Amino acid sequence: MGFNIKSYLAAKRELIDRKLDSLLKYSPKSLTTLDESIRYSSLSGGKRLRPILMIASNEAFGGNEETVLPIACALEMIHTYSLIHDDLPCMDDDSLRRGVPTNHNVYGEAVAVLTGDALLTDAFNIMVTEGLNCGLRPKVLVEIIADISQAAGSSGMIRGQAIDLALEGITDVLIDQVDKMHSLKTGALIEVAITIGAKIGGANDKEIKKLSTYAKALGLAFQIVDDILDIEGGKQLGKEVGADARNKKTTYPELVGSKKSKKRAEDLTKKALKSLKDFDDKATPLREIALYLANRNF
Repeated sequence: MGFNIKSYLAAKRELIDRKLDSLLKYSPKSLTTLDESIRYSSLSGGKRLRPILMIASNEAFGGNEETVLPIACALEMIHTYSLIHDDLPCMDDDSLRRGVPTNHNVYGEAVAVLTGDALLTDAFNIMVTEGLNCGLRPKVLVEIIADISQAAGSSGMIRGQAIDLALEGITDVLIDQVDKMHSLKTGALIEVAITIGAKIGGANDKEIKKLSTYAKALGLAFQIVDDILDIEGGKQLGKEVGADARNKKTTYPELVGSKKSKKRAEDLTKKALKSLKDFDDKATPLREIALYLANRNF
């Protein structure tokens, strides 16, 4: 029987959701809605793309799923924090995320800010405590924390968001600037998920370099497809259609049109797959994820 990508993704999502549920505590006697808010945004669905990619990359080297799982969940917490903050009125002012009202529309802006702050901070605590409990060597764990903090901070995701804001409303944006924005805002966490999964699995530097090429191409293709689906996709995507145009975002379809954007995503997917040509069948999930993401809802 052939590999079933939908079954694979569903199984990994369930695994990640169970682990997140156990990690994110809730106190019914709390004087605040913070715990409830954290769980609301963290457990309301989502693709779980980044943690799944980390697990898949780890599997490509015969890694132990239970060892990588806490780190994968911590990365998902960082991603969720970024979504909560991106949705705020001072940023993108979105009202729908993962098919439900955005955090600030349910709990208010102040609690939404604190929820993001808590998720980011708690993620690093989980990496340390859970990582050590799962047998990760301190040296490897320090490298993981350094990699993730760089990918999430002012050299990565945060800078990408800042570039996104800076480009709003500008009419003479270059495609290279959009590539840079996407490679940081979206691609940085995707790349670090894949390289960390491989590192935990025991990959060597040459193998990690190939996976970095895969990740860069995959991350950009993923965001280009997202830009197209913002126009064509419908509400099944879990967020508002047309939000990019409303917020005067600079996107691939805006600059080059949907047809050329789809061709660019297709070429990037081919590049991602080519980078895995020297890997054996254990990398099948990585190959299938790239194909699945490139063809969703087209």
